[in-house]
Amino acid sequence: MIIVTGAAGFIGSAFVWQLNTMGMEDIIVSDKLRTEDKWLNLAKRKYYDWVDKDELFNYLETTDEKITAIIHMGACSATTEKDMDFLMDNNYEYTKKLWDYAIKKDAVFVYASSAATYGDGELGYDDEIDLEGHTTLRPLNKYGYSKKIFDVWALKQKKTPKKWFGLKFFNVYGPQEYHKGRMASMVFHAFNQYNAEKGVKLFKSHKEGYKDGYQLRDFVYIKDVTNVMYFLMKEEGAPNGVYNLGTGGARAFYELAKLTVESMNGDINGIKFVDMPEDLRGKYQYFTEAKMEKLKKAGYNAGFTSLEEGIKDYVQNYLMKEDKYL
Repeated sequence: MIIVTGAAGFIGSAFVWQLNTMGMEDIIVSDKLRTEDKWLNLAKRKYYDWVDKDELFNYLETTDEKITAIIHMGACSATTEKDMDFLMDNNYEYTKKLWDYAIKKDAVFVYASSAATYGDGELGYDDEIDLEGHTTLRPLNKYGYSKKIFDVWALKQKKTPKKWFGLKFFNVYGPQEYHKGRMASMVFHAFNQYNAEKGVKLFKSHKEGYKDGYQLRDFVYIKDVTNVMYFLMKEEGAPNGVYNLGTGGARAFYELAKLTVESMNGDINGIKFVDMPEDLRGKYQYFTEAKMEKLKKAGYNAGFTSLEEGIKDYVQNYLMKEDKYL
């Protein structure tokens, strides 16, 4: 039996889709649904049981099912979240409890970290750094800090799950992100902006050396993300630790907007530049690019979808369809 937390969210629900495509339905899904439309992310999925996030540990105390893996995607992922106590409870303490449960059940443990842990990138994006290197990272926001300190805590532990992996997600885009609002990918926002206004707004640059729209990100397609997660869950030889999950190649926001508009058969002259909000300027990453050698050394050789191919698939096979879900 596999537990997936955050199972109605973006990456969590996509991973349940991945498991279903591999013929696996022995899944316990857990999340908070509230008033959003996240439930639609699970509407086509097959699984054994649903458990409210707040009741998960009570449920696990009573279940007789053998738990073989815990895929922990449940967290507050808003980079603009201001309540640090909320972040610490959700992103740190809850994860520690699941870590301990994975040890108790001899289960694989995979959890969501973030590229936000790297801060402005001054110290690079190398996931082969040691514990001291993780300690010195300086995230730009509270969310990134909450993720960093769990990575540091995990690397300090002498008692660990038999297999454990923390995944530093870079800029993930693709189906299932429709409920994320401001935190959804720029592909999603560009598509909706162009539909509504026949134009796309990108931030002007407020940093020397970067042209407007040429802030760079490592954009990774959701289907590649779930492939890597499945590989790590199943691969016996992959060393435990914290791994980057990007593509290894940074691309400009302008390129992303252009590809999105072109996939819609639109006019790229509608791409315009606007001032960045004041609340983001001191907390904005102008360049992210995952170093991916560690994952390759672990045996992952499937490669990654190009930005051109990923955006075309996302736009034409999901966003432009009546049924937008995996």
